[in-house]
Amino acid sequence: MSENILVINHTAPFDGAHIREGLDMALIFAALDQNISWLFKGPAVLALKQGNDASALGIKNYFKQLKTLEIYDVEQVYVCAEAMKRFALTPDDLNIDAQLLTVDEQQALLSQQSKVVSL
Repeated sequence: MSENILVINHTAPFDGAHIREGLDMALIFAALDQNISWLFKGPAVLALKQGNDASALGIKNYFKQLKTLEIYDVEQVYVCAEAMKRFALTPDDLNIDAQLLTVDEQQALLSQQSKVVSL
């Protein structure tokens, strides 16, 4: 039976491996036919900024894999509208399509989930 699972990332893209772990979880849950949503909050929204390249730091450039989410049926990607404003980003600055959510909309999304994984 399919469950609604929300993965939430809060940390900056180069602050440990949290964004990479979120990507891995989203793909694994999608492979298990779960209904996956992924929410980027705070500095995690910077992970979606066009032009990110982790290879300069000697780590695998997983940012390119974010563009493949739709192939794996991870189509519900959200970003915190307040974080986007704080980092002066617009949807055009992102390397994938993501829906902006206000705090109230994020609470509504949370209430619809069977499970939440927060990184």
